[in-house]
Amino acid sequence: MAEQRGAEGFKDDRPLASEAEAKAVASAVRLRILRLCLDQALTNKEIALRLGSNPATVLHHVRKLVETGFLAAQEERSGARGAREIPYLATRKSWALRLGEEFHSNMTSAMLEVFQTEVAQLGDPAQVNVTRLGLRLNEDQYAEVTRRFRSLYADLTKMEPGPDAKAYSLFVAIHPDLGRD
Repeated sequence: MAEQRGAEGFKDDRPLASEAEAKAVASAVRLRILRLCLDQALTNKEIALRLGSNPATVLHHVRKLVETGFLAAQEERSGARGAREIPYLATRKSWALRLGEEFHSNMTSAMLEVFQTEVAQLGDPAQVNVTRLGLRLNEDQYAEVTRRFRSLYADLTKMEPGPDAKAYSLFVAIHPDLGRD
């Protein structure tokens, strides 16, 4: 495989997502579904309830995530009144793929929307640990900062939760600061 360089200039060995895979995760609703199913398998009905959405609409998104391998159906179970229920669990595949440049904008928009939605659900902004830093970087420094972020993310995905672990989300963004130039 030819060496691939990300937009940030560093080597990215992850396989390139297919168009179907990239489209599947470039959706705020689907990213939220993946987050909900990250630690526990949930049925379509449970996902819809947590999203405050129509189960039929959610099922469309769940099916797309299953088709592309981002969600995996778990063992069927009986629900209320003997109804057949299929819980779904996130496969963590989204971290293992590299999106093509043509999907970068859609993915960024989807991630920003998810972040805003999740923070709004907290009700108390003081629960968000936020830091902002202004930098001046040349291209090599920018690539180094981005490489370090990617390395940190990779390390964090390998951490095993302790017995009293609570769910947290990490959102980091680096962007041009047009107001300072």
